Amino acid sequence: MTDYRPRILVIDDEPQIHRFLGPALDAAGYEPVRADTAAEGLKEIARKAPDAVVLDLGLPDLDGKAALSKARAFYEGPILILSARDKESEKIDALDLGADDYVEKPFGVGELLARLRVALRHRLRDQGADPVVTAGELTIDLVKRLVTRAGEPIRLSPREYDLLAQLVRGAGKVVTHRQLLTAVWGPAHEQDVQYLRVFVGQLRQKIEPDPSQPALILTEPGVGYRWLG
Repeated sequence: MTDYRPRILVIDDEPQIHRFLGPALDAAGYEPVRADTAAEGLKEIARKAPDAVVLDLGLPDLDGKAALSKARAFYEGPILILSARDKESEKIDALDLGADDYVEKPFGVGELLARLRVALRHRLRDQGADPVVTAGELTIDLVKRLVTRAGEPIRLSPREYDLLAQLVRGAGKVVTHRQLLTAVWGPAHEQDVQYLRVFVGQLRQKIEPDPSQPALILTEPGVGYRWLG
């Protein structure tokens, strides 16, 4: 089990959407993050990439399709369009610009949550990662962000989980210190290799059968780490 819940950024200028969708996302096990304008949303994505974005097209400061295009320049996660625009051309434009799905307002929360789950699974597969990874008795569910051993939850901190997910997604390949530090802590920490070593040590204590003889997370001296699970 991880203390972290998948972060879903909702970019919409309608307060009633946030009042309705925020609690629904929370009840479904997500952490809703609110942005009322395109500028706020893009800033939030850059600050800490969410697990998925729900984006309205009718924003007050920038057309949603322009915001989508800007987001796709640096964000690879799922983006679901939520809009009252029902013209086929609008849907085609949004999908061509990189949206993963298009949900029309008014919408049912059950349908939106289902589409969100599908988008998260598809994105993982596109990145070459299976949604559920197993290594012996260890199971890592990359959609639900759950880690268990023999069915029992393992409690990870948000950073520990993000670090593990980065390694698992690059299974068999060396993931460099810089790649891990940038992905998990941000560009400002790309040189903090000792900091990374501490977290890898903590992670090994929780998931390795024998932390003194790592069999899942292999150190590549001077370069990075490799997931062998």
